[in-house]
Amino acid sequence: MATSKTLMCSFTQLRPLTCAASASASASRIVPHPPDLVKWVTREGGLVHRAVRISQLDSSNGLGLVAKEEIPRGTDLIVLPHHLPLRSTSLQHDPLLHHLARQVPEELWAMKLGLKLLQERAKVGSFWWPYISNLPQTYTLPIFFPGEDIKNLHYAPLLHQVNKRCRFLLDFEQEVKRALVSLSPDKHPFGGQEVDASSLGWAMSAVSSRAFRLYGEKDPNGIRIDIPMMLPLIDMCNHSFNPNARIVQEQDTSSMKMQVVAETSIKEDDPLLLCYGCLSNDLFLLDYGFVMHSNPYDCVELKYDGALLDAASMAAGVSSPNFSTPAPWQELILSQLNLAGETPDLKVSLGGQEIVEGRLLAALRVLLSSNMETVQKYDLNTLQSLDAEAPLGVANDIAVFRTLIALCVIALGHFPTKIMDDESLLKQGASGSTELAIQYRIQKKSVIIDVMKNLSRRVKLLSSKETATAEG
Repeated sequence: MATSKTLMCSFTQLRPLTCAASASASASRIVPHPPDLVKWVTREGGLVHRAVRISQLDSSNGLGLVAKEEIPRGTDLIVLPHHLPLRSTSLQHDPLLHHLARQVPEELWAMKLGLKLLQERAKVGSFWWPYISNLPQTYTLPIFFPGEDIKNLHYAPLLHQVNKRCRFLLDFEQEVKRALVSLSPDKHPFGGQEVDASSLGWAMSAVSSRAFRLYGEKDPNGIRIDIPMMLPLIDMCNHSFNPNARIVQEQDTSSMKMQVVAETSIKEDDPLLLCYGCLSNDLFLLDYGFVMHSNPYDCVELKYDGALLDAASMAAGVSSPNFSTPAPWQELILSQLNLAGETPDLKVSLGGQEIVEGRLLAALRVLLSSNMETVQKYDLNTLQSLDAEAPLGVANDIAVFRTLIALCVIALGHFPTKIMDDESLLKQGASGSTELAIQYRIQKKSVIIDVMKNLSRRVKLLSSKETATAEG
């Protein structure tokens, strides 16, 4: 596993490409006393509102931006001129880095911009040094977790992603070393310094946790292309699903300014908050190194499996046909849902905005119905909608929801600890990556429990309607 190396590296140069594996958020910057970032932005033609200051928020959030006086809604908080954001587009002018960037899979896009960040970090006299020197020395992303705390996540889909990223970093380290091995210092993109998995991991983490995907230059067809860019000072705003600020980007001028505007009235001492996106806790932890409590967009990933559904229906006391051997007409509908066929997508989810992924809901409604004519009266959109009240009958939906509740019980059983056990561990003083891992798995279990509660309410409501209909 990649983390067995703990992604550590040693100091060798004036501005070394070094980082330290860290289990806790830290206000420590790359250099002990970095240049004043606010002064740098304003000196370079940017604007920073007089009430905006950099402040230590708390032990878990590190440094952020805070209002030192009340700020009215609609106020320009920060304005960056076009030349201040750090973009990866200039890699096209460096054949070697451009070649390396092309080896990076699109899902790990942060590594592409990370190459540019590493190059500027190594360069003495870099224009972006005042910004880079203010970046954190350490990050709390799972690729830096000790192996035991990666295991403590207790959630296979995330473990797969963490290990995948760690393997990529170790493999990419070798790719970079092969590309750099015979270069003279004057042609070396990193000033002759060694680049290893540690420095690559730091750069990828810095970008994934701070970059914004905004539109850049126009393509030959005149269409703006979304590109990742690091926005000095702006990227110190923390995340909220209820932000008090938003990013506005000019489109029709050559200056292409980026600015942050107050979305609401901001009170004195309030932090400046942006919405990073409607993301699950998997992405928040993988890319940003934190977990959102009661995240309305969090979900639990399951594999659509006939045998698993058979077990769930049996546990729920639901009399049903065999999920593993659907009738031909049911198999056809499963294929239309991409849950059967030559290349099915068997990943389904519970939680989030849908509560139950539509494909899974439709599949159960169809498989728990023996009446082909009734099913064929409805289109797939209706069968996939939780808002469509019992399209195949009240008894069908009750059986579906009870099966799903049993599926949730099975999913909870895959976690080796209960929420009360996790909360007890937190009270005992777990810290750093251990605390993050425990918080993460608590939230995953909470998602499952919330789904069970939601479905139980629906079963109760449908049962009462069924009883009233029978009595009527």
